[in-house]
Amino acid sequence: MNRVAHYLQEHVAGEVMTGNDARAYFSTDDSIFTLVPNVIVYPKNENDVRKTARFIWQLAERGRAIPLTARGSGTDLTGAAIGSGIMLVYPAHLNQVKFFDTKASEITVEAGINFGKLQQLLVSYNRVIPSAPASLEYSTLGGAVANNAASRRSFKYGSIRNYVRGLRVVLSNGEVIETQRISKRELNRKLGLSTFEGEVYRSIDTLIEENRSLVEKSVLSISKNATGYDIADIQHKDGSFDLTPLFVGSQGTLGLITEVTLGTELYNEPTSLVTAYFDSVDDLQAAVIELRGLSEAPSAIELVDENLLNTVSAENANYLKEIISAPYPKFVLLVEFDDMSEHDRRKGSKKAAKVLGKYSQSVILENDPEKQKLIWKVRDASALLSGHAIGQTNPLPLIDDGVVPLDKLSSFLSGIYEQFKREHLQVAVWGHAGDGNLHVQPHLDLSQVGDRQKAFRMLEDFTTQMRQLGGSTSGRYNEGRLRGPYLPKLYPDDVYQLFIKVKKIFDPYNILNPGVKISVSSDEVKPLLRSKYSLEHIYDHLPLS
Repeated sequence: MNRVAHYLQEHVAGEVMTGNDARAYFSTDDSIFTLVPNVIVYPKNENDVRKTARFIWQLAERGRAIPLTARGSGTDLTGAAIGSGIMLVYPAHLNQVKFFDTKASEITVEAGINFGKLQQLLVSYNRVIPSAPASLEYSTLGGAVANNAASRRSFKYGSIRNYVRGLRVVLSNGEVIETQRISKRELNRKLGLSTFEGEVYRSIDTLIEENRSLVEKSVLSISKNATGYDIADIQHKDGSFDLTPLFVGSQGTLGLITEVTLGTELYNEPTSLVTAYFDSVDDLQAAVIELRGLSEAPSAIELVDENLLNTVSAENANYLKEIISAPYPKFVLLVEFDDMSEHDRRKGSKKAAKVLGKYSQSVILENDPEKQKLIWKVRDASALLSGHAIGQTNPLPLIDDGVVPLDKLSSFLSGIYEQFKREHLQVAVWGHAGDGNLHVQPHLDLSQVGDRQKAFRMLEDFTTQMRQLGGSTSGRYNEGRLRGPYLPKLYPDDVYQLFIKVKKIFDPYNILNPGVKISVSSDEVKPLLRSKYSLEHIYDHLPLS
């Protein structure tokens, strides 16, 4: 590997490191895994990414395949930001705004830009990306695109896929392509190219043409989904074609994203907030379904359960003081409206309050911004769990991102409680009720063989539950190494084989983030488990979710 490092040092403009301390630092992300890279590269520009990919491709052609992994700030919860070969670390240099079209309200930036700084810039122009994840202050845009991240407001605005207008991507052989939605005529021109890009377009076009029924089967009947590859959105009925949806959510397994062009929304700070307390899971589900049918769409429908509130109160008695009092309701639902018009906000919130009044024990309608901030602390309480150790155990991002159809929300919650009871574990649930997307992190000690076994048993049971409920194991965090082994249980085999073919088309030598998402087994990832879990990469921040 020293020869590889020496070659890269001579040919790239950015820095190349092989020191043990640097390699150790980049051996973890925010997942439960550890994997030490051999070489760290800080690409100065896109050309460095291209040269590195081309070099690795040439080695692979001669039978020596070295993994190539792109990394932002290492906040990935699934092990997709670690790799054993060459690590391309973007934030040091690839962090610039390239172009801001204020008329079209589109912005083009390099993938390593900090999402929070990008959002600050946009707000100064009265624009915003509403799908920015809770981790935006300590994560990169490229990482969010690679995972198809979403925000609390995904109920109204969807995931970041909805805002990506185009990409610049370095393919596995080092070619650089630009993606955007193109017409049928432009597609025909792409199909005629003699380059690897042309080969990719021809292969994907043929794959879709020959497997239209399978492409349709790849779409799960849920509000959002970050698993698999989005092959269904490539070709539209008008014949237009766009590879962008494939790269969004692909976790660096199909290409190396260097630039992103994003659409934006008008920024509007004032909101109306309705809070309701529930003592019945069935009433909660009924209320959420009716809220989803309102003509005035809420921007967020968020949930926390009594277990989370009890845990936080025991840890910090003052945190919830003057906001909500014990004994806590079984569920707290927060419904937000962010319409530009105050009239529309108040109209929507009043309708929501009327719906909630039919099913809940208490309803609070609040328009004062300062009081709203206090109420939102109830939802933000989930952040305190990330550092809440119980003895030698830590909360693990394990079965942490399931999504089900809304009419299965009650069954989802009941199943979580049953699973944790079966494993003799404390439970706390929070998440995006309007999307049927919930988070839960079991407390386990990874230094103990029994808990390591329990972790994978819970993953198996969780995947089975999601399949039975017609859901997905991930709405916003993706599969990575964590849930990749269980993807074949989530989709029919013929659909999963379609995903494998997509990967093969873009990465025939399997050099782009191998062991992530596709063709990965639990036997491969079990040895990668950390012996001690921590979030040391982001403890400068409160890790929100």
